[in-house]
Amino acid sequence: MDHVFDHIGIAVRSIDEALPFYINVLNGVVEDRYTSEATGVEVHVAVIRTDEKVIELLEPTNKNSPIARFIRQRGKGVHHIAYRVEDLDVAIANAREKGIRFLEDTLRTNARGRRLIYINPISTDGTLVELCSYPAK
Repeated sequence: MDHVFDHIGIAVRSIDEALPFYINVLNGVVEDRYTSEATGVEVHVAVIRTDEKVIELLEPTNKNSPIARFIRQRGKGVHHIAYRVEDLDVAIANAREKGIRFLEDTLRTNARGRRLIYINPISTDGTLVELCSYPAK
């Protein structure tokens, strides 16, 4: 199964303060903005496209959200790298066969219909990696 680079997630304190760099310097275009208040997510998201690359700016909606904790522990910056797979369930099963561990409580469908799960950074030498799949169009 192919794993295709999908996007990079960047933790920011304020999307509005971060956006000018991505728009004015990188010539990005905001494709979407939304908020997810789902428990364990609690984040504002801005989806920015620069050429064929996608960046998600992630702003915590409260001080206890995972992104807020990330910023407290590691500071602003790269939160995760995401890879798109054709079938998320198959990709998870294949990875588990290879000893990959997942953050089980992160398996979900986001506000835009993307199914995703995060791989436990223990399995990736410290990098948070998201596997995701999109609904058929």
